[in-house]
Amino acid sequence: MTEYTRLRPLPDPAHLPVLKSDYVLQRPALGLGPLDPPVRVLLLYGSLRERSFSRLAVEEAARLLQFFGCETRIFDPSDLPLPDQVPCDDHPAVHELREHSLWSEAQVWCSPERHGTITGIMKAQIDHLPLAYKGLRPTQGRTLAVMQVNAGSQSFNTVNTLRILGRWMRMFTIPNQSSVAKAYDEFDAAGRMKPSAYYDRIVDVMEELVRFTVLLRPHGDTLVNRYSERVERDQPITTLADQAGITAGR
Repeated sequence: MTEYTRLRPLPDPAHLPVLKSDYVLQRPALGLGPLDPPVRVLLLYGSLRERSFSRLAVEEAARLLQFFGCETRIFDPSDLPLPDQVPCDDHPAVHELREHSLWSEAQVWCSPERHGTITGIMKAQIDHLPLAYKGLRPTQGRTLAVMQVNAGSQSFNTVNTLRILGRWMRMFTIPNQSSVAKAYDEFDAAGRMKPSAYYDRIVDVMEELVRFTVLLRPHGDTLVNRYSERVERDQPITTLADQAGITAGR
């Protein structure tokens, strides 16, 4: 079994003091598709500060996703090299990030807004995820939720940029999103999010991510099957059985 060294532990994963239990659906995707196996979600954040609000927001998202029955992994980018810094990207942090992306069915990207856009830490992680890797697609066909934290008033520059990147990475970015204004006021000393409309929106976004992932789960390979890639792989369709095999992802 592979030992991963760049996954952040999630403090108090089952402790959700702000969540109003009378209003929450513990199985938000019930009836939309197969719920077994659990949805696998990779979460990325965009700051290396000791008190990183993008990381704290991602941790709140991960707790909610686990409450909804998902498996989560939070990647720690603290020793990730810059893109092209290491020849052939041969660095253990790069390899591990790509393995986590291949493992995932869905992803959550959360970045601070810096100079009107995402941080370099956030962009470096995305840049290390190639469209094709060892004959596989680390991001194609996965669902994506985007979030941002702000030092000042609410902005949507960062989530808009993340949406552009998600489209470029051939991901299905869900309609809902989260933007937390004055993030320094929204978390307590223990790093837990206070009751607010911002927290409620993160619950909305995670519910929606689970729903879209389960809804698309049986059809992901078909939806992203491309003529150009079939030509590149020299995979002509000669029979109905060939067509069924291709759309089933074989």
